Amino acid sequence: MRWIWIDRFEELVRGERASAIKCVSRGEAHLTDHFEGDPQLPASLMIEGMAQTAGILLGQTTDFKHLVVLAKVPRAVFHRIAYPGDVVRYEAVIQTLGDQGGSCEVTATLANGPESGAAVAEAEILFAHLDPDDPDYKGANQRNFVFTSNLLQVME
Repeated sequence: MRWIWIDRFEELVRGERASAIKCVSRGEAHLTDHFEGDPQLPASLMIEGMAQTAGILLGQTTDFKHLVVLAKVPRAVFHRIAYPGDVVRYEAVIQTLGDQGGSCEVTATLANGPESGAAVAEAEILFAHLDPDDPDYKGANQRNFVFTSNLLQVME
């Protein structure tokens, strides 16, 4: 099973910003028990979708020459719950980017229904860059890194 928490990119502007969509579906297995009788997108998976959007933006900006690794979420605020039937838009904007890593500000808003545009969450997300040629990471299976150009192929 692939653990991809975005359904498609709407916009990907190299070196600046990205926008991705997540359609919350009752058919997703993780919603069965979260919470019984009141299914909702877990906050942890929303953070992951935000990180995937931002991580791909950073990776694409540097031509994926680094392994992009989620390092830290120093700030995350949740404003409302995302339920099945909601469409969530993740918007990431690069704040910093260097050889060692980068950071993005990411927002999540509703993209459908009468509350379209309502804030769902916001976060600051930090990423580290690992050199794929570094002997310490040479044996790392790059399939285990979500933030690679492979995710873009899945999203097409």
